[in-house]
This record gives sequence, C-alpha cells and structure tokens, in this order.
Amino acid sequence: MEYRYLGRSGLKVSTMTMGTMTFGGSERVGATGQDDATRQVDLCLDHGINLFDTANVYNAGVSEEMLGVALSENGRRQRALVATKVRFKMGDGPNEIGLSRHHIIQQCEASLKRLKTDVIDLYQVHEWDGMTPIEETMAALDTLVEQGKVRYIGCSNYSGWHIMKALAAADKRGGHRFVSQQIHYTLHSREAEYELVPISQDQGLGILVWSPIAGGLLSGKYRRDGGPKSGRHVGGFREPPVYDWDKLYDIIDTIVEVADARGVSGAQVALAWLLGRPGVTSVIIGGRNQEQFEDNLKAASLQLTAEERQRLDAVSQPPLLYPYWHQSFTAQDRLGPIDLDLIGPYAEEFKRG
Repeated sequence: MEYRYLGRSGLKVSTMTMGTMTFGGSERVGATGQDDATRQVDLCLDHGINLFDTANVYNAGVSEEMLGVALSENGRRQRALVATKVRFKMGDGPNEIGLSRHHIIQQCEASLKRLKTDVIDLYQVHEWDGMTPIEETMAALDTLVEQGKVRYIGCSNYSGWHIMKALAAADKRGGHRFVSQQIHYTLHSREAEYELVPISQDQGLGILVWSPIAGGLLSGKYRRDGGPKSGRHVGGFREPPVYDWDKLYDIIDTIVEVADARGVSGAQVALAWLLGRPGVTSVIIGGRNQEQFEDNLKAASLQLTAEERQRLDAVSQPPLLYPYWHQSFTAQDRLGPIDLDLIGPYAEEFKRG
C-alpha cells in the first residue's frame, strides 16, 4: 500500500480509504452487520489501509457506532485514522441541521461517543450551508481542534468558490485551514477537473474521492445489453446522475477492454486510473461483501500503461467549458502547470480549429 501526505499536512494516508456507508444500511446500499463489518475492517487494516471514512448521517449514526465497535478491540484504533462528517439533519429540532456552531459542536460530541474515541482524526463538513456565515463554521471547527477533539478538518461537496471563501475566512483569523476535500470524481464524472482539482493543487488540499466507481456503474457489470438484478442503481439510486447513457457505455466498454486484456476487473481499472490523476490522495472503497473489498484492494498495485491511460482519457474527456476554451485560444503562452493539467489535452485540437 502506498501512503501520501494529506494536502499540506504532515499526515500520511493510504491511497485507499475504507468507506462504511453500508454498515447497518439497507439492502439497496448494502446491509453490513457488525460481524461482517469487523471482518472487513480487519481485511483493510491487513492490506495497509489506515483511513476509515464514515459520517454521522450514515444510517442515522449506526455506521459510526459499528465502526467504533470494530476499532475498539485488539488495538485496531491505534492503527487507524478515523474520518467522519457533519452537516445533514440529525433530529427534528430547528438546529439539528447545518453548519452552525451549535450543530457542529453538538454533533462532534455525539460522533465521538458513537465512535468510542477521544479524537476524530479528520472532521469534514459534509455539504455547503449557505445560511450560516462561513466565519462561524470555521471558528467552530477551530474550537474543536483547539480542544483536542479534532486533529484535522476538511470539506466535502463544496464548489470552488465555497472552498476559497472558507480558506479566506480561516486565513483572516489565523485559523485552521481545510487539509482536504472529499469529492465525487470518476472516469464518468470528470467535472471536478474544471475547478476542484486545480484548487486542491494550488491551495494544498488533499483529494479524497467518494464513490470512485460510481456506485458500481464502472465495475463492468452494467452493460448496454443489461446488468445485475440487484444493487443501488437497480433501485433508482441517483448518484451520480447520468445525462448521456451512450457515452457512459462507451466508457464502460473501454474499461472492460482494458480490464480483459490485463486479466483484472473493471473496478480495478477505474480505481487505478483515478490513483494516477493529478491531486488525488486516496479513493474511498466500499463493498457489500468481503469479495468486493478484496477485488478493489488489488487496484492499489495495478499500474496502467501510458497507452491504456490515453484510451481511458480519450473516451471519457468532457467538453472544455468557458473560460477554459477561451484560455486555450488566447493564453497558451502563459499557462502554468496546473492550468495545463486541464487545458493541455485540448490545446492541439483548438490550435487546429
């Protein structure tokens, strides 16, 4: 297992993170019981995974509770970094939601109890809250760090301007900055390359990727001529939304071709592609059973060739949005390395145009 620094922090995390949304969940997302959850945690620890991701909202706190039980025995907690999140509704009261000081501190205390730990290694705001001043949110997170209840802070599902607003608020008061952001980013969903990946590279945030095989869509099991009879997408799961099914199936076809030629699964190819992308620190893997985890874990050692990457890049390349196509027309003489990560693959095309 490879370990990478989480943003500009001194914390090293495994390139694969264990996701725990299935712990105590429904059949649609995977109903993992405690015994299986503990076995899966052991499997991941034995393969070198040191970061375990959950959230207070996952199955109304049950995921945190089960992870806490799994890590509380046999010295597992000393080998693990625990990440959880706050933002979504956790009760019926008017203040049981959002990123107010009240909700953040209340929910941190609740998460600590469920996780059976004294400290959360990475505490992440789960989604933007446009009704709470960002200064209040960042100050509340500072309080938790200074109290020793949280070691590092991060964000998830923020837009580019949300991130910069939060970092500016932290810098203004000399507070703690986000060290990471957790985002959706796959061969099918490459929107993060427009703003979120460049911001991470420029501002020193690590990137954790949630649902890196798009809830199973990129595993190779879903094809033009049919797919599995069960799974989250069979039941109408909407993450990620699919706007162009033909393009999705073109991507899947290429994944499967590469996978078959290498004798590996489609999921391993999709994960390996992500681990080679600029700025990516770790991909969060989950599974309904141990077999899925064991398969995904093999991606940590899969090295794609330059030709395989070129094929995957080409079939999944999104359109170049404004202002980037304009920069490609007029600013190629003054583009920096981070700019070129996005615009470079399009440069020759626009020159020809």
